[in-house]
Amino acid sequence: MMKTGVVGFGGRMGSLIARILMDSPDMDLAGALEAKAHPAIGRDAGEFLGHKTSGVRVSASIEEAFAPCDCIIDFTFPEVTLPVARYASETGKSVVIGSTGFTEDQKKAVASFAAKVPMVMSPNMSIGVNVLFRVVEMMAGLLDESYDAEIVEAHHRMKKDAPSGTALALALALARGRGVDLDSHARYERHGIIGARPAGEIGIQTVRAGDIVGEHLVMFAGGGERIEIVHRAHTRENFARGAVRAARWLSGKTPGLHTMMDVLGIGDEGR
Repeated sequence: MMKTGVVGFGGRMGSLIARILMDSPDMDLAGALEAKAHPAIGRDAGEFLGHKTSGVRVSASIEEAFAPCDCIIDFTFPEVTLPVARYASETGKSVVIGSTGFTEDQKKAVASFAAKVPMVMSPNMSIGVNVLFRVVEMMAGLLDESYDAEIVEAHHRMKKDAPSGTALALALALARGRGVDLDSHARYERHGIIGARPAGEIGIQTVRAGDIVGEHLVMFAGGGERIEIVHRAHTRENFARGAVRAARWLSGKTPGLHTMMDVLGIGDEGR
């Protein structure tokens, strides 16, 4: 049994991951972390979710929540993830990070923690999206800059970061395929008299509305034809199951920072 803890236990993703862990024969929900003011604090995690009794008390303390854990899963935001990752690196626990919105300095901090323990960090834990990353990179390498590239992402109105981490990862895959630097080719918004589109521009556009779980469209538009690839998430469960799969994969791994593509065997480690 792999003893696993969940950060942001009471959130959309955290509660779903906790349920999956409690229902998995080879996994064990062993820790649950929430903010001090959350109504779940001090409650049995399973009972709070209307599930079976778990024997795990929800805590606001990282040390108290995760002391018995082998692995920690975090789908919150960088300000929470960084101290959790630091704690894990100091105590020998593996980590799965699905949080997004990290700055470059924050990413470097995570990488430094991963030098001590194995971690999976990915903006999207969906199997379909990670296959999409590879397909987009291949297509970008096959189509020259006469094909204009656009990425359009849509999420629920409560999402805090924009563009989504998945959209940025798609843009990076596209830039890698073309052999260019994303920072010098990305265009995040258009307004007013902008003139003709520059050759090689990579457009990344954001929509926030309603309760959209997640949609990502990648478009290559050339003269007389257009290629579009769309991924639509109908439920958050595929992200949660991907995160649990990543936790299983980390068992026995040596320290290092991995991606969900590595978990699936289609990342750089699998080449």
